[in-house]
Amino acid sequence: MALTKSEKEKIVADYVERFSKSQALIVTDYRGLTVSDFNRIRAQMRESGNAFLVVKNTLAKIALEQAGRSAPSDLLAGTVAIGICYDDIAGGVKALNAFAQETKILNVKGAILGARVVGPEAAKSLADLPSREVLLAQVVGGLQAPISGLVNVMAGPIRGLLTVLKARADQLEPAS
Repeated sequence: MALTKSEKEKIVADYVERFSKSQALIVTDYRGLTVSDFNRIRAQMRESGNAFLVVKNTLAKIALEQAGRSAPSDLLAGTVAIGICYDDIAGGVKALNAFAQETKILNVKGAILGARVVGPEAAKSLADLPSREVLLAQVVGGLQAPISGLVNVMAGPIRGLLTVLKARADQLEPAS
């Protein structure tokens, strides 16, 4: 049964909302997946705070344009499902890559990162990125290292003065 115009508008509005909130969209070809496979990959994507959505190609293309993202025709051809990465891009791509290797059915066709479109190899390489928490820890560590170094340098003369004063106090104490 064909969709009515109002149903299509609702679907496009839902896609626009999802695509606008996402940091990356991983486009896949899902031909051959079973319903249980879909349920598993959706659960894995949900665990990392992401989503996996089967899309209607023409409606997805309209939604991408409305969301201000490029919509290449070659990516949106055939049986398309999109991994929507909201916060943790690496977690979403890792889940999709692991599932693709496990089933040998799911095929990553490419990704849309902001307004940039990348091919399948670049999309798969996003899985090599550390998670958001690891990246934040690395940034904090990078900021903290120079500060702790500065504190040690500034404390050095005071530490030296205290050592000299303690040595002098030990000298002045009467020998018992």
